[in-house]
Amino acid sequence: MRYRKKPIVIEAFRLGHHPMPDWFCDARTANTVITHNDDGRYAGGPDYALIKTLEGEMRADHGDYVIQGVKGELYPCKPDIFVATYEAAE
Repeated sequence: MRYRKKPIVIEAFRLGHHPMPDWFCDARTANTVITHNDDGRYAGGPDYALIKTLEGEMRADHGDYVIQGVKGELYPCKPDIFVATYEAAE
């Protein structure tokens, strides 16, 4: 059998490229997300973030997308996968 993913609208931003949205900042305050700036090579944001997910801790590197899912869960996504999977929504 074959299945198609239901069209849903998610919120996302690109780490170090876009301003951090409130939901990401709230997750930092709750220690669900911990950002790191080890060597300061990226002036526009953290070098990486560790995100606590249901599957365990996942790493979002500078330039990766961080997605907020339909139930408020957060997870990282590499830019090439993001562009192949998502498009801008109104």
